[in-house]
Amino acid sequence: MNLPWKMWKKWRRTNKNRRFCTSLGENTIVEASLERRQSGGELHVGKDGLIRGTLVLERAESRIRIGDRVAIGGGTILDCADAIVIEDDVILSYDCLLADSDNHSIRFQDRKNDVANWKKGFHDWSKSAMAPIRICRGAWIGARACILKGVQVGEGAVVGMGSVVTRNVEPHTVVAGNPARLIRVVE
Repeated sequence: MNLPWKMWKKWRRTNKNRRFCTSLGENTIVEASLERRQSGGELHVGKDGLIRGTLVLERAESRIRIGDRVAIGGGTILDCADAIVIEDDVILSYDCLLADSDNHSIRFQDRKNDVANWKKGFHDWSKSAMAPIRICRGAWIGARACILKGVQVGEGAVVGMGSVVTRNVEPHTVVAGNPARLIRVVE
């Protein structure tokens, strides 16, 4: 391919991770770091999106599905042990964290060997609580928000900057805080 250096650099930056996608829609730019901690896992990305940040598939059973026209900001981390679904027309601002598992047991006896196991390239997921995350169509997640396991953010909902979301968010509402609480209904 004979491209001028600057064009080649941009092409390489936006296309180097396409091979990690199970499916990738047209006209989507993937500038994200992709980490597959075990072989397997699936990453499906829709069309017309802009994907930045870091996408992590922790287990062979991990599934990330990103819809059409989704923007994921730089510094955002999707840490997937089970399933993360982001529907169409969602905006995830910069430095957000979506984690669908605890990654560790709350019991010391169950997690005491985690570091030693990591050094051997192993993690015992049977001791970690996990539940899927779903961000519904048209939602907007503000900068530095954390969405924890088992949460569904409803259609058209807004999560305020820096919020920690531990429970479902109703459609067409604004939530903010730690833990996130209802601020108002969007009409």
